[in-house]
Amino acid sequence: MESRIIFVDEKLKQAFAELSDRNKRLHKEIEKALNKIKFNIFCGRNIKKNLIPKILKQKYDVDNLWVYNLSKDWRLLYSVADNEIEVLAVVLDWMDHKDYDRLFGF
Repeated sequence: MESRIIFVDEKLKQAFAELSDRNKRLHKEIEKALNKIKFNIFCGRNIKKNLIPKILKQKYDVDNLWVYNLSKDWRLLYSVADNEIEVLAVVLDWMDHKDYDRLFGF
């Protein structure tokens, strides 16, 4: 089943658009990941509910979190939502491995 990809807010959507000028490789990697997620929403790695960082739960009010590994140690974070009409993949953020480790307390 095909899903629709949305960004959690306009600020993140704009940051992604601007990324094409600053870091073309990363922008292309994220585009490729979003295309895979669009056709297989569960292709990322599911994070157990008790391991979802509190800051993400509070900031985005999410109860599920998925991580898609990009090349060069970057991670794409997204959540799966259902609005009764379609399934949505909500992009929350992307970060390098160092920030990812810090977020999860590794």
